[in-house]
Amino acid sequence: MQLPNKSNASVSTDKIVDYLLSETHAVGKSKAKFFRSFGFNEKNISAFEQGLLNIAQTESVAESTETVFGIKYVIDGKLATPNGAIIQLRTVWIIEIDSVTPKLVTAYPLN
Repeated sequence: MQLPNKSNASVSTDKIVDYLLSETHAVGKSKAKFFRSFGFNEKNISAFEQGLLNIAQTESVAESTETVFGIKYVIDGKLATPNGAIIQLRTVWIIEIDSVTPKLVTAYPLN
């Protein structure tokens, strides 16, 4: 199964800057350490965003879960990094109730 409305998937800049790359966010700081170790930073947010969108738009949904907020979709994929490595990620997307746009919830390494 593909992510519904995958061509409309969105990743907010705030999600990247204030969460995935934030070294002070209570939950995000461990993710920031990981992503920054592969060269992601405030100077290449667009590349990070495009890589995450590529996963949403090309990979299959591994699982979906209905929540009170909408339906969450888990999608695993590979992300090219600024330092040349290819990393395996798990991404989570949500299509909120009364919406058709998939939005990034989180991304983290698959080990």
